[in-house]
Parts: sequence; C-alpha cells; structure tokens
Amino acid sequence: MTQLRHWCKGEGINPSHAVLVKDVPEDTEVDLVETTLQSIKALGRVRVRGRMYDPQGQSLTVLCECKEEVNPKTIPLDVLPEGSDLPWRIFGPSEEENVSTDTQSMNITQEQQQVPDPGFSLQASTPEAIIRAVGDIMQRTSKSASDSNSFRRLRTFSGVIPTPSGEEQLDNWLEQARLMIEECDRPDREKRMKIMESVKGPALEILQAVRFNNPEATPHDYIDVIENTFGTPETGEELYFAFRMLCQHPNEKLSAFLQRMHKILNKVIQKGGLPSSSAEA
Repeated sequence: MTQLRHWCKGEGINPSHAVLVKDVPEDTEVDLVETTLQSIKALGRVRVRGRMYDPQGQSLTVLCECKEEVNPKTIPLDVLPEGSDLPWRIFGPSEEENVSTDTQSMNITQEQQQVPDPGFSLQASTPEAIIRAVGDIMQRTSKSASDSNSFRRLRTFSGVIPTPSGEEQLDNWLEQARLMIEECDRPDREKRMKIMESVKGPALEILQAVRFNNPEATPHDYIDVIENTFGTPETGEELYFAFRMLCQHPNEKLSAFLQRMHKILNKVIQKGGLPSSSAEA
C-alpha cells in the first residue's frame, strides 16, 4: 500500500476519492489548497483532510478528499498555486510515490553478477572500445529504469559552495536532470517545471532570469545555463585525458566504478572531448 492508502485508512476516507499534494509551503492556508485543487475540474469539490510535515523537503504533504473519483490519467502531475513560481506535485490513488530501496539493492546485486572481472585499466584501450564497453554494461544495468522513475522529482540544487546538507552536487544533479529530459516522453513544459521545482537560491534566480528573458527556452537550455554557470572550466581534451587515466580504486565495487566511468565519459562528450557519434558506435 502506498502512503496515500495508509493515510486514507487512518482518516476513514475512500482512497479512490483522494489525492496527496506535496511541496506545499508550511504557511499555506487550507483555503488556498482547496481553491487551487478545485481549479482541476476532474476532482470536483476538494476538502483538506490532513497535513503532515516533510523534514526532507521542508514542506507539507496534504491529504485531500475529492467529490469525484480520481483518475490519475486525467489529472495533471503538478498544479501551480496563485502567486507562486513553484508547483505542487499531485499523486493519485494508483501512483507509486517512492522507489523501493529493496529493488534498488537487488538491481545492484544483479549488476555485480552480470559484469565481467573488474581487474582492468582504461589506459591501453582505444576510445571506441572504451565507449562500447561502458555503454554496453551501463545499458544492461539500467534496463529496469522506467519512464515514471526517470520523471520522479529531482534532488535539490542551489549552486551554493560547499554543498549544503540535503542538497545534490552539480554533477549528480546534471546527470539526473539529463536522464529525466532524455528518457521521459513528457511535454517540455512539464520537464521545465520539474527542473524549476528542484532549484533554489542562486540557481533558481538564474533560471528565473532565463525564463523571463526567453519563455521559449528548452529544458536543455536550462541545464546548459546551470552547467555553464556553476560547472568547472575544464576543456573536453582535459576531461578525456582524465578519463583515459581512470583505474578502479582498491575495495571499490565494480558497479560504483562503472558509474564513475559513465559520468566522466558523459562529461567528455558534452565538452567536445569525443564526438557524440562515437558513443553510438
């Protein structure tokens, strides 16, 4: 059972007539939540039945009861409240809200069983062989990733150095954002919204300026601006040289080494150290 069903059972609510609204600021009035949700005609009249504080997101998760039966396919993923730049996420009764950590652990175990012996270095291999090897292995180990998992909420990034507790470092955030953009069959508007809701501080101010000056900017434009503003000045050639010198650390799991290789290889291609066509060879 999902969080929604558990909560509905405790409140005596039919879960087929309920939704969870996440990322709601602490000081939000009940009237605003109900008015905002009632702007979605498919829900009918909406009443707040419970609120719970989320310490990780530093926001509220709100349980709402709807007059109409909720069909997740007919309601939006997010709703933008009046006077706010950040949307609230909406979860219906049949949607998975979290990725199972048990499943993740099982996938990692399967990775370690499927990949070859880790005792190798990259220095003696040709670029094409390296790219093919990393690409083949990463493709096998990531087959279980679904569109819904790729479109889950991005971790928070602000651009503040050192990285505050609970926030994501730039490289990890960029990788998650690119995965979401490239693998999800969703409109650009929804992808831009996902990116905007994941940033704050200096990063949010920069993207707000981009949106104001160029309303037609694509999700890739948003990512490029963040990378160019907060990324390192290394050239593609310098990154390629560092990639060729990679070796597996003592006691480093093979799955972790492959992930590290894959991240750096992506940066090499993005910075022009290798043509993107080489990755498809």
